[in-house]
Amino acid sequence: MALFRNSHLWPGVPLAFASAVLFGASTPFAKLLLGEIDPQPLAGLMYLGAGLGLAAVHAGRAAFGTEAPEAPLRRADAPWLAAVVLFGGVAGPLLLMLGLARTSASSGSLLLNLEGLATMAIAWIVFRENVDRRLLVGAGAILAGAVVLSWRGEGVRLDAGGLLIAAACLAWGIDNNLTRKLSSADPVLIALIKGLAAGAMNLSFALLRGAELPSVAAVVAAGSVGFFGVGVSLVFFVLALRYLGSARTGAYFSLAPFIGALVALGLLREPITVQLVAAGALMGFGLWLHLSERHDHMHEHAAIEHEHSHVHDAHHQHAHDGPTIEPHSHWHRHEPMRHRHVHYPDLHHRHSHE
Repeated sequence: MALFRNSHLWPGVPLAFASAVLFGASTPFAKLLLGEIDPQPLAGLMYLGAGLGLAAVHAGRAAFGTEAPEAPLRRADAPWLAAVVLFGGVAGPLLLMLGLARTSASSGSLLLNLEGLATMAIAWIVFRENVDRRLLVGAGAILAGAVVLSWRGEGVRLDAGGLLIAAACLAWGIDNNLTRKLSSADPVLIALIKGLAAGAMNLSFALLRGAELPSVAAVVAAGSVGFFGVGVSLVFFVLALRYLGSARTGAYFSLAPFIGALVALGLLREPITVQLVAAGALMGFGLWLHLSERHDHMHEHAAIEHEHSHVHDAHHQHAHDGPTIEPHSHWHRHEPMRHRHVHYPDLHHRHSHE
């Protein structure tokens, strides 16, 4: 962690890593539960566990008077939040389940890598996040590693199921980019709302198809895995969006399958394969390209008023009435500024350039 401190990598890159580690590590634990719970109700229980667990965290913060210094969700955020829930909590899971029921597991596993590609493509093409050849090669290497890792000796079947899974990945790519619009607000609230929406959708759809609920112990286990692997991971993902932008956060998150495979080596006694080594080499190369990126140029900040959690850094030179703690949140105005420093396309650097 000391490697990242006092650099432009902090705290965005560690947050993105933490999100990928928690999500990736949850996969082997979810596999252990598949013997007792079918995939769709398992997904519903995990998302509900995430939402309910984060709701308890949120209630606990208020009860103990330890409210986080995060900007609250405002009425103006409602349209963005509704779109995030629609694409990420409803459409994505529904399209995935419909697709998996109509195509092979190996084809579905490969197609799920389209989420990272969709996230990065939308960020670069639609939202104009800055990108250069180094980042493109790095992102390509990370995604190629994910494809190698999920390869099962069969090709991708472009049937109705495959198209539905591709549509699910597109929905999640849109979700990830829209979530960036909310990344200045409290990530716990955002994640708990998404968790409850996706959980209710998956579980309801499973019950309508005739699935049965498992034992209480299995429900608790699934909810616990979901709290860390989905809920806390999503909180870190939202925070990483705040500092890195959608494309870079999506690229780091694409490491999750490799992390899951490493955990499975010890947890499930799975063997070290040529695929794992090759995927590790590709992802390691892509990761090095991203970590060694130094994007800087002379740029101008227009005046802007907004609210988000911050410390008094180069972008927050303003006075307060009375003492403050760091970090803190309040509505504030940024005066016009022109300067040069290493940065990512974060809350203060949402610009494009040639």
